[in-house]
Amino acid sequence: MRLTNSIIPTPSIAVVLLAGGALTGCDQSPPGPNTSAGGGAAPAAGPAWFEEVAQERGLSWAHQTGHRRRHLMPEIACGGAALFDADGDGYLDVYLVQSGSLHAPPGSGPGNRFFRNRGDGTFEDATAASGAEDRGYGMGVACGDYDNDGDVDLYVTNFGPNVLFQNDGRGRFTDVTDEAGVGHPGWGSSAAFLDYDRDGDLDLFVCNYLNWSIATEIDCFNTMGGPDYCSPKNYNAPAMDVLYRNNGDGTFTDVTEAAGFAAAFGNGMGVVCGDFTGDGWIDIFVANDGTPDHLWVNLGDSGEPGFREDGLAAGCAIDQDGVPKAGMGVTAADTDDDGDLDLLVCNLYGETDSFYRNDGAYFSDCTAIAGLGTVSRPFTRFGMAWHDFDNDGYLDLYQANGRVMHQSLRHGDDPFAEPNLLFRGSRGGSFKELRPRGGTAEPLVATSRAAAFGDIDNDGGVDVLIVNRDGRLHLLRNITPRRGHWIAFRLLEEHGRDAYGASLSLSIGNRRVTRDVRAAYSYLASNDPRIHVGLGESDRAEAVVVRWVDGVTETFGDFGADQIVTLRRSVGR
Repeated sequence: MRLTNSIIPTPSIAVVLLAGGALTGCDQSPPGPNTSAGGGAAPAAGPAWFEEVAQERGLSWAHQTGHRRRHLMPEIACGGAALFDADGDGYLDVYLVQSGSLHAPPGSGPGNRFFRNRGDGTFEDATAASGAEDRGYGMGVACGDYDNDGDVDLYVTNFGPNVLFQNDGRGRFTDVTDEAGVGHPGWGSSAAFLDYDRDGDLDLFVCNYLNWSIATEIDCFNTMGGPDYCSPKNYNAPAMDVLYRNNGDGTFTDVTEAAGFAAAFGNGMGVVCGDFTGDGWIDIFVANDGTPDHLWVNLGDSGEPGFREDGLAAGCAIDQDGVPKAGMGVTAADTDDDGDLDLLVCNLYGETDSFYRNDGAYFSDCTAIAGLGTVSRPFTRFGMAWHDFDNDGYLDLYQANGRVMHQSLRHGDDPFAEPNLLFRGSRGGSFKELRPRGGTAEPLVATSRAAAFGDIDNDGGVDVLIVNRDGRLHLLRNITPRRGHWIAFRLLEEHGRDAYGASLSLSIGNRRVTRDVRAAYSYLASNDPRIHVGLGESDRAEAVVVRWVDGVTETFGDFGADQIVTLRRSVGR
């Protein structure tokens, strides 16, 4: 979220000299005219891919920052959401992280909200009986079954102490923060559950943004001379992220320093976990705001405990011009069917996205070649994800946008509001913006923050839940015309919990597609952990193989299209 003026460099053809002297592996053929990267004419509008249905589906809720006259930094970055199955009925419920007011006494905020899915994609407010109404100044949320009892628990990040809620399996929650030992008191942003040590239980990683307080707030001004939110660079106070190791008994141990995370600080905003190096151990990527992004490489295969920060050497810490960007949201997937995880980081107005293609030994900045250069630059992007919204077999991209500073160009009454973006993906991991902008018949213009992704009505279309700063919630139901066949898999470990970090591969005709189980990506969000794969015209997913997080593989065979399949681990560790 840099707020200073800067000269915007012209994107070069994506050939970058990395620190080690190697050239990138990006395709050297630039996009043709009329693509999002080519700067040609805007694409012609087609049919809508989404309809906004929050109110009619029962999600009546609005986010609050408590902004008064002075611009307090946490107010511009908050607003989290989760899509998760709280009661085990097979349908996604909704958890919404409220903020409130930084001027209010601690614990007196309006409280987070829990909405139960009735089983048909409509929702009822079940907050009162849930016990999950945390009243801190909320930021984000992570979901995971930390105690291996088969139901999904909640971890809420706040400006102030974070909170862990234990689920009883029926959507009722108990605050177990103190006994678990995970109530970090800083400014938490995104968080993720992961099994980094492959011992069968979920550990917890928490991004921290700044060492900040109201007492140390400074006054900043925008380019028009008015008061505005500061850049994190004005404070020069990046915070250390936190890693908690699960002890297997309902408690955690803070292993942050022992695991190596004191080696590098950043302004942490988004996080995504996965085996980026291909060694069978889960790594952690953090999008930092105005400081180099971090790739924390898991050293488990070397026998050493902990992580090494390797972002610069791996080519995913800074952009192709050698500049750290204002990283907000992040997502990861195998976009080009080569079996490894690519990365996408979204950034500030005036900066392009950062699409890092995984070439095995390092990443290449392929943003321009992928079609994500010119179109993304005028917007400030936060929540986002790669998903196959039209089920044609290729990953698309949705981005939720909203400024962090006042600008002369306004979209309505909200000076921070912007339209969102929708890109259609194609073979090889390239993207083209679709119109109408954002995929809805009438553009939705708001200051969007968290975006959570999942199939709310189990109809085979991935939907989008968006939290808007100081505005009403948006629920985008997928109505993409002529969607292809699809299949979804829920992968469960032997305890019955979602197998975070497991990898599933299958064949669609002569293509081999790989997708991972993850809930933590986007920004301040937790997402549907089920693996959704568009099959296009194919009516079968063939040769399904799962590699569990400890490296053990299991073969499951073929499955017919247009169904949700549960695969439970049956092989031992």
